[in-house]
Amino acid sequence: MNKLFGRAWMIAVYIFLYMPIVTLVIYSFNASPLVTVWSEASLRWYVALANDGDLIAAVWLSLKIAFLSSLMSVFFGTFTAFALTRYKRFPGRTLLSSMSSTPLVMPDVIVGLSLLLMLVSLQHWLGFPERGLFTILLGHALLGTAYAAVVVTSRLNEMDKRLDEAAMDLGCRPFQVFRLVTLPLLVPALVSAFLLTFTLSFDDVVLSSFLSGPGYSTLPMVIFSRARLGLNPTINAVAAVTIAVVSIAVIASSIYQSRAERQRKREVAQAYSDANQ
Repeated sequence: MNKLFGRAWMIAVYIFLYMPIVTLVIYSFNASPLVTVWSEASLRWYVALANDGDLIAAVWLSLKIAFLSSLMSVFFGTFTAFALTRYKRFPGRTLLSSMSSTPLVMPDVIVGLSLLLMLVSLQHWLGFPERGLFTILLGHALLGTAYAAVVVTSRLNEMDKRLDEAAMDLGCRPFQVFRLVTLPLLVPALVSAFLLTFTLSFDDVVLSSFLSGPGYSTLPMVIFSRARLGLNPTINAVAAVTIAVVSIAVIASSIYQSRAERQRKREVAQAYSDANQ
């Protein structure tokens, strides 16, 4: 009875979570100009999407910002996590730990407003930077670094430190240990951190609204502005394409991480086997 109730509850939760997404994808093939009225199946809104220059430009801008900010987030988040887990004592460690986790609990509107005030002050004093691609990228990287640091930190805490010590006993210098031992073991976490920060950046509307300038509107900003005037079914097509791309990326990432983890376990088992012979 308990097992049956658990399965029924799980199914109900999945229906609650994913039914809106399934409905949105279905209505993206609706020929009616009304988003809530079904008439007949059609690719009309996908054709309209291909001819919508503003949406396409917003998509490319969002992809560019998300990709670059994710790379920056993973880079800075990795070294932040490495410093906090591998070096227990150094000047400013407590401050670094606190500041790296602050964006996780700080409301986005506060972060966006504070960045806006700082950038306006810098522009007033130095004449740089102009609000646009660079400022949005800076804000997204700031937020993403905190998330990337959490993901990488959890992975570093799970790793066996004896592997690093064994590498140093064999003559590796600290940078060689990081490059040859630690970094390969971190790859699954780095991929996860990249996908997480990419999604956060691509989806962000609050920071982008504060930090964007004329001619720099991301996809969430365009969708939000159009929603005020009444949703166009073209938005359904954009969402359906985004869902398809994200689903493929998540499945590919899961397959890659699963294979990498199995390969790592085989290599570790082989290494122990060779050491015992």
